[in-house]
Amino acid sequence: MWTYNAPLRDMHFVIEEVLQAPDAWAQTPAFEDLDADTSRQILEEAGKFANGVLAPINSAADLQGCSWHDGNVTTPQGYPAAYKAYVEGGWPALACDPAYGGQGLPQLLNAALNEMIAAANHGWTMYPGLLHGAYDCIKAHGSDALKARYLEKLTSGEWLATMNLSEPQAGSDLSQVRTKAEAGPMTADGASWLITGSKIWISGGDQDMTDNIVHLVLCRLPDAPAGNKGLSLMLAPKFLPDGSRNKIRCDGIEKKMGIKGSATCAMSFESATGWLVGEPHKGLTAMFVMMNSARLHVAMQGLGHLEIAQQNAHAYANERVQGKVKTKIDGKPGTIDQHPAVRRNLWNLRSLCEGERVLAYWTAQLLDQAHSHAVAAQRAKAEDMVALLTPVAKAFFTDNGNRGANEALQVWGGYGYVHEFGIEQTVRDSRIAMIYEGTNEIQAIDLLQRKIMSDGGAKLIDLLAVLELEIDACSGEPALEEFAEALSAQIAATREAVGALLAAQEADAEWSLRVADDFLRGLGFTLLAWAWARSARVALPKVADVWYADKLKTARFGVQWLLPEASFRWQRVMAREAVLPEID
Repeated sequence: MWTYNAPLRDMHFVIEEVLQAPDAWAQTPAFEDLDADTSRQILEEAGKFANGVLAPINSAADLQGCSWHDGNVTTPQGYPAAYKAYVEGGWPALACDPAYGGQGLPQLLNAALNEMIAAANHGWTMYPGLLHGAYDCIKAHGSDALKARYLEKLTSGEWLATMNLSEPQAGSDLSQVRTKAEAGPMTADGASWLITGSKIWISGGDQDMTDNIVHLVLCRLPDAPAGNKGLSLMLAPKFLPDGSRNKIRCDGIEKKMGIKGSATCAMSFESATGWLVGEPHKGLTAMFVMMNSARLHVAMQGLGHLEIAQQNAHAYANERVQGKVKTKIDGKPGTIDQHPAVRRNLWNLRSLCEGERVLAYWTAQLLDQAHSHAVAAQRAKAEDMVALLTPVAKAFFTDNGNRGANEALQVWGGYGYVHEFGIEQTVRDSRIAMIYEGTNEIQAIDLLQRKIMSDGGAKLIDLLAVLELEIDACSGEPALEEFAEALSAQIAATREAVGALLAAQEADAEWSLRVADDFLRGLGFTLLAWAWARSARVALPKVADVWYADKLKTARFGVQWLLPEASFRWQRVMAREAVLPEID
């Protein structure tokens, strides 16, 4: 009953027509040999893997879950074989540097891959989910010896990686981390350290899919100052270079609400051997490379949940005969997709999904520009925009992914509450994405205080200027006037809100904290207004084709039915006088 079909035509539309990525690749030395045909072939093969390998084992793995015995984790049936197929297909290496065995392809294609595998099987996707972030972190901050020993193994997927941040007393507040490291012996990989402490919520802390696991661990050196500035980052493998077992143990796995195929582990380090990544006491600088990569990956999970929810809701509604609505042709009882309430629900899901895909892929395209554009100024500009877009994508997409899954469940009625119909698993699985890799509330605060207000809104103004170009592109075409007007209004509201917050920050320092969630959603809708306008402009000349006509309908629905939420978000942001009482 529950299926997944990679939305390849929609992906090609965004990549080739909306973002015109093949033209950009042709002008980028790193990607100049990549064309639209090759891109399509890659995504078609990724779709086959997601549809044919991952999706079929998703439901059974949710029921089976992981098991733990004496420090060892066994993943659900089918997971190791699926991971072997993933590695043999070369998927871990897709966007990695050829110098370390990678394929050197754009992050844009990697984002599309991540959308597919997350939609097909979120629990399984958790295991390779941190692989690219660990690769980026070690590549940017690791010693030559660590790069030589670990990067090719991570690039190929032969070994997997974890991120060890949280502790029982230190969740999001990493200043409370207590795990310690003391100087160890000199090794072939340089000076070693002995790590002692406990970590919780470690995805894939142990598993049976690879013969080694590379743990990246936040800890404190003996001379560490208090707080975040005293954290260092260590690389500690499950098995040491000489083949011996490191003193790292999985003490148990959590029984969770969702993603039950993913082993969420409690880990203990008992004088475990590790090596410093980056400089002493600057572990967060190195770790943020990994965390930012992970946040974009989580954003794709939100999009993936929305996509599979809308696919299956549409298919069910198109088959389910119920109620008094009659068909227009023969007057017989119709399917529930003809009911106005259901029809609106389905359009909500579809419009959000298609708008978010444009934003997600644009963010990935900007990441490619930040790494590979020939002009330094353009690399810097793209990096600034990615810094703004990352917290929005992570929080906005995952929020919508969970809300959308809940809305989709309503299409099934009582059947939606039953496991074999599939949607209840998506509701459960999607909820975690709003919490991990920095809760959505933390993303909102990071966006508003650290990314926008810290520079007086300069980077945001630059981003809004890019969005305004779409208003000019839509001008003069009557069919696009409502898109241009909607985008213009959203940009004006965003500017007004930032100006007011900046003007009052000294007098009311808490104001931005009170309204950060609303600001992020408001900016999310501003970005969606841009995405819908751009999609509509591209589709308009081809509306004789019903597929493109539907793209125009989807964009128009978004502006007319979804964008109004932004109004009350901006109203809340501007309501400085609104009282937020203390909790007794």
